Amino acid sequence: MYNLVYWSPFIGNVGTIKSCLNSAIAAKKFAKGKNSVKIINVFGEWNKHIKIFNDNEVEVINFFPNLIKYFPNTGYLKSRILYIFIFVISFVPLLKFLKKEKECYFIAHLITSLPLMLNFLFNLKCKMILRISGYPKLNIFRKTFWRIVNSKIYLLTCPTYELFNKISNLNLLNTNKIKVLPDAIINMHEFIDQKKRSKSLSFDKKIILSAGRFTKQKNFKFMINELSDFLLKNQNYDLIILGDGEEKKEIEKLIQKLNMKDRIHMPGFKENPMSYMIKADIFILPSLWEEVGFVIVEAALSNLLVVSSDCPNGPKEFLDNGEAGFLFASNEKNALKSTILKIDDDNKKKKIKAKRNCLIYTRFRHYLALEKLLSNP
Repeated sequence: MYNLVYWSPFIGNVGTIKSCLNSAIAAKKFAKGKNSVKIINVFGEWNKHIKIFNDNEVEVINFFPNLIKYFPNTGYLKSRILYIFIFVISFVPLLKFLKKEKECYFIAHLITSLPLMLNFLFNLKCKMILRISGYPKLNIFRKTFWRIVNSKIYLLTCPTYELFNKISNLNLLNTNKIKVLPDAIINMHEFIDQKKRSKSLSFDKKIILSAGRFTKQKNFKFMINELSDFLLKNQNYDLIILGDGEEKKEIEKLIQKLNMKDRIHMPGFKENPMSYMIKADIFILPSLWEEVGFVIVEAALSNLLVVSSDCPNGPKEFLDNGEAGFLFASNEKNALKSTILKIDDDNKKKKIKAKRNCLIYTRFRHYLALEKLLSNP
């Protein structure tokens, strides 16, 4: 039996939400109730997920659950200010909680510096598991901080082998503390249910689909510029981009400038994108960096052909270096454009391989990997 505590204060619709939620539920469900699993709800970020936590016997620890109404969820500068605010208001309640909890496995996804600092300064008993998602910016401050608190990091887990190798080669931590732990992206029961509940959409043309937050990382402006000529020459295709975010107005202006309003559509953020995935033909991930790319896993499971940039740290790994999809040079002019032109109708083998790779990212496989790490660190 393990006492697990999850810490992931988030702002906006980030992939870490699904990863953390699925991990916590899997740790409780597949251990058949033996594990004690808690998640800390700092300012109300987990409020709309409380029912699913309660249904799965995951205990929610509330700090300031009513503050959520004061938190904007867009804007780079605002989000950075809010993360500092979360750090400050959480200091005392988190310290009290950890002192009371004593021995536990504390799995930190976001704002990891606070629990690590508290564990170091107050010599707490909990075992800190630093869960790396995305592409961490390893600046001089973070590197120095990790070296200082090294003795208080029980494990550092990476979602991909590429990231594992990068962090291992930096010699910041003892290499035996660094492990690979794939994200818990897929809940098969939820996937089947979403598919059943999907709205019946119909399109007059073939659909190229993309999805994500409208941020610099997702690189949608690059994708639009790359595909504009293709769409003009191939009138049987339209592009749909699902999502929202701080770059929305810039992207809308670009679409207007290219005279593509009738060919590129942005229906907004969709809680259940399955309606679009099951009707689309191609999924494109143009990101500058990704942990794996949650949307490409979901797209592959939906039988979509996946086309992705070869950005760090996960798409290449998931797509078997192009055997399970198509890869193009990240952010390189004409790279996506030329890749799209290479696609033909014979992609069955790539789709099957991508679907098989999805199994690595199920809740159950994640649970097995997590339990193995805890029993054999």
